[in-house]
Amino acid sequence: MTTTATTAVQTKNWVIDPLHSEIQFKIKHLVISTVTGFFKSFSGNAVSNGDDFENAVIEFSADVDSIDTNQAQRDAHLKNSDFFEAELYPQITFKSTAFTKLNESEYQLIGNLTMKGVTREIELSAEYGGSEKDQFKNVKHGFEVTGTINRKDFGMVYNAITETGGLALGEKIKLVANIQIAQA
Repeated sequence: MTTTATTAVQTKNWVIDPLHSEIQFKIKHLVISTVTGFFKSFSGNAVSNGDDFENAVIEFSADVDSIDTNQAQRDAHLKNSDFFEAELYPQITFKSTAFTKLNESEYQLIGNLTMKGVTREIELSAEYGGSEKDQFKNVKHGFEVTGTINRKDFGMVYNAITETGGLALGEKIKLVANIQIAQA
């Protein structure tokens, strides 16, 4: 009689380290330059099978009221009904449906992004930066998550026409999240 030993992989819970992470977005203005903004208040977590992140379940949320483009007047405009409608929709959320390892450092991240009450499936790229122990012996992992979404897909259709007939704002939003996670 033969017996087969199976080793159960223990799931691990990870949380974003907000002191060593940032969430950015970039949009074209007048089609000639790029405006960059940040969300100062956000949180997120991942559940992995041990130290292997393939198929990890990832959740993220950002506080719309924490938007910062380094211009108070523009930030106030972004929070009103022309864009995020922060009073009615105070959070942007993301929940993964797939996290697939493509090679040693690249992952494909697919999930549902909800902004302004609209949920759409999006696809992002995640580059794994590696792991390291901090000064307290906590293991940290780093990822850079990037992608592009169309703001109109989320009900943000406001735009203005320039004197020459062009649009003041681009439709594509570049997302860049530099994330460091630690075990919860």
